[in-house]
Amino acid sequence: MKKCILPILLILGVLLAGCSSDSTNAGGKQKVKVGIRNSELRTWEFLKEQAEKEGLEIELVNFSSAYDPNEALAERDIDINAFQHVAYLDSFNANNNTDIVPIGTTIIAPLGLYSSKYKSVEEIPNGAQIAVPNDQANWGRALLLLQEAKLLEVVDDFDGNGGQDKIKENPKKIKIVPVDGASAPRVMEDTAGSVINNGVAVEAGLNLKDALIYESSTAKPYINIIAARSEDQDNEIYRKLVDLYQSEKTAKFIEETYNGNYIPTFITLKELSSYKEIYSNK
Repeated sequence: MKKCILPILLILGVLLAGCSSDSTNAGGKQKVKVGIRNSELRTWEFLKEQAEKEGLEIELVNFSSAYDPNEALAERDIDINAFQHVAYLDSFNANNNTDIVPIGTTIIAPLGLYSSKYKSVEEIPNGAQIAVPNDQANWGRALLLLQEAKLLEVVDDFDGNGGQDKIKENPKKIKIVPVDGASAPRVMEDTAGSVINNGVAVEAGLNLKDALIYESSTAKPYINIIAARSEDQDNEIYRKLVDLYQSEKTAKFIEETYNGNYIPTFITLKELSSYKEIYSNK
């Protein structure tokens, strides 16, 4: 009977080894699985080439709007993700009891108000419909933009999240129409205007200069980030990838590729944390 124990243990060891995760591929290169969305695919394909020179293999997992890359990160299907601003991450963590953290900043992608009917904010009539992204963080972001456009005013204790109850003053009786962020360009024909995330706008063939108004000071809580699970925030491989993203070479690529629609924004995590509280209109 004892003779059978050793072979069984060896078989179990082989099976367990096959099931464990390994950050090194067969060629000896360190490997990172990165969750992204299509809007920054060109940047990450560029980074993939740069990382290859540094002995780092990037596997890109491109998610549609139907699935949140934060869910995949929390479930350990990917190692890190890069698709969101810090305000969105804060909202996701609060709503899902997750502990995902920023490990580096990437870009600001200013959100804009676009219209196929009007050429200026002043032309938008009373009672007009304006579409906004329907997730709480970007809905709130849209309300701040509309406040900057002087179309409405948010409540004094505004927390950055959206909702009809977050509007304090609405002198032009603007009707807010929440829609899926990915479909925001398509509803432009049916509304006076549509507040569109920059990445979605780029994919729809819109440039930031086409917007009636786009974020300036209101963009501070909306710096995009590379995110990881909290226990991985000091992972040296992931930090190496952050450094590659925050290089001058990558910044130049972004500026040239996206024609100014994306703005490379490389700040420290300490600086980033100070932006999280900039929501109110005080």
